[in-house]
Amino acid sequence: MRSRKSSKPEQVPLAWDAPGLLAGVDEAGRGPLAGPVVAAAVILDDLHPIKGLADSKVLTPLRREKLHDEILAKALCCSIATATVEEIDTHNILQATMLAMRRAVQGLRLRPSKVMVDGNRLPPLDVLAEAIVKGDARVKAISAASILAKVHRDRLCLALHDEFPQYGFAAHKGYGTPEHLAALRQHGACVHHRRSFSPVAQALQVAGVPPVVVQVESAVRVQMAASPERLLP
Repeated sequence: MRSRKSSKPEQVPLAWDAPGLLAGVDEAGRGPLAGPVVAAAVILDDLHPIKGLADSKVLTPLRREKLHDEILAKALCCSIATATVEEIDTHNILQATMLAMRRAVQGLRLRPSKVMVDGNRLPPLDVLAEAIVKGDARVKAISAASILAKVHRDRLCLALHDEFPQYGFAAHKGYGTPEHLAALRQHGACVHHRRSFSPVAQALQVAGVPPVVVQVESAVRVQMAASPERLLP
């Protein structure tokens, strides 16, 4: 028999509507033939809005740089993490990307109540999370994360260019452009190239270097980045 006190159904808040801090997560550098994959996590401050946040791919380099600095100045907290070339070659690029994303979330100074990740896959997290297709254009926190990740990786590529100028990393940022492929054929691969990627593997084969066997793992052991808030100057 129903109690009179429970005659009206009680509304239960949905888990994905939990109040609290929201973090946006995105990555940069899944497609290039060289360098680490970079992920960023950002918790924006509603009291200090940032105008012009958008998918980093539609912004000019100058605009990205300005927004990058404004995000670091105004956001409640930010974290940038990477997965190395060795991790990419060992676990494959998808698993390495998930690894970098998880490191970025774990590096946040504040714990979010929900994490919103660009794309259709989620890294293993111990917090409520949602994958949002084209989230970098739809969710401001993800847009901010995409900008931080892109600028950070572009700066890493400038450092790679200083170390190995013959490959032209400053111009193509590691992507498989005709110029980059020509440099691979001429000079072979350097230590920063992803040896499990086909164009790099082909260049190594010509040079007589054995190919890399990629391990596809269902679970990747995750370690925190030593200092996820460190940025290139």
